[in-house]
Amino acid sequence: MMRAAKAPSPAGLSYVGEQMSRMSGLRRLMDDIATSTAGDRADEWLNLSIGNPASIPAVETMWRDLIRHAHAESFAEAGQYGPSRGTPALLSAIADYFRDRLGWMIGSENIVIGPGSQMLCFIAAALYAGPGRAGPRRVLLPMTPDYTGYQGLCTIAGGIAGVESPPVAEEGRLFRYVLDLDAAALPADPGMLLLSSPCNPTGRAVTPAEQDGLIRIAERLDVPLFVDHAYGQPFPQIGPTQAPPVLHPNVVNCFSLSKAGLPGERIGFAIGPERFITPIVSFLSNSVLHAPRLAQAAVAEGLRSGAIDDAVSTAIRPFYAERRLLAEKLLLSAMPPDVDWRLHANEGGMFAWVWVNEGWFDDLALYRQLKERQVFITPGRSFFTAAPRPGQHCTQCFRITLSVDEASLREGIRRVGLAVSQARPPRTPPSSSDDCEETSR
Repeated sequence: MMRAAKAPSPAGLSYVGEQMSRMSGLRRLMDDIATSTAGDRADEWLNLSIGNPASIPAVETMWRDLIRHAHAESFAEAGQYGPSRGTPALLSAIADYFRDRLGWMIGSENIVIGPGSQMLCFIAAALYAGPGRAGPRRVLLPMTPDYTGYQGLCTIAGGIAGVESPPVAEEGRLFRYVLDLDAAALPADPGMLLLSSPCNPTGRAVTPAEQDGLIRIAERLDVPLFVDHAYGQPFPQIGPTQAPPVLHPNVVNCFSLSKAGLPGERIGFAIGPERFITPIVSFLSNSVLHAPRLAQAAVAEGLRSGAIDDAVSTAIRPFYAERRLLAEKLLLSAMPPDVDWRLHANEGGMFAWVWVNEGWFDDLALYRQLKERQVFITPGRSFFTAAPRPGQHCTQCFRITLSVDEASLREGIRRVGLAVSQARPPRTPPSSSDDCEETSR
């Protein structure tokens, strides 16, 4: 007798296909970008969720000039296939730049250029997490919340593990997270460690002592520690960083040009030991071949001429410092004063991370309510790895971008405050017996 066939996965997908086609926080964010940028009514949306860098005129002019120069000088070469590691011009410019700024003595064997630092992190997860000869391995996020894009890096279910960091209230309406190095050292199966510093969404940067502690964990396990500097040194330096990038046998530093004003061209690069960099180069060869070459030429010129450094110091850093102060004032004005809400202490980044410490608050409910008001925010649960349950900290947070135009930020935060006010359950009036008892005292 023939056995009934096992029910196929949706659309005949493999297990990897099911994992990579599921709805994730990043998928939701990209869908919201599509909604707010396409169609006849796109301009009616206020997208406070988007991760685009701000439109800063001086930065746009810089990139326009650099791309024009690359088009004139390198167009014929850029139109051809090139080396998967990256163009010789950009590899040389990166090596010279980090030698001059940080004293790093590195060569092309220590560098790989990819189509965005997120793709480089995805490749790393494929290389160092999942089933292997030493047994199954996972990507460990030693401090969560962290970048929502990390949740979709691994092609196997359960391949991402995170260490939740306890929130600590500070003076006024502020709070911050504590990196628990002891908890981060407990898992025995990490294939790699990964964190962003400054962190997306909180802006929290690791201290030198914390960075040293994570390196010791990586050394003990003999795995790579990937540090994502997309918001930190040397560019775009959106806010202060306490621990500069370090060159170490167990550290791979990832850098991005996205937040420095070139997100759509997908240029990022990693610097680290040859034993970790070479497999990434091979993966690029076997997948996307190489990063866009015309953009590589523009970045090489920007590093060599100092144009990127100038834009960081004169335009990017001042813009976000001013915008953060504005967001704080707007939130203090818009959020209901009788609700226990807090803002993560400012250390860096281009977002405001808000915690509503109330049992009735739910991040997805707020997201849906604001969507009805044509405002997008990012629900907080997207930045944690544990399955959310009502009333948990991960369901009490949300992220607001600071990079939209000022008018959109003002109106968007006003609507956020209104939605939080309306989400509160009605207050229960005192009973008549309570009134009488109070009167008799």
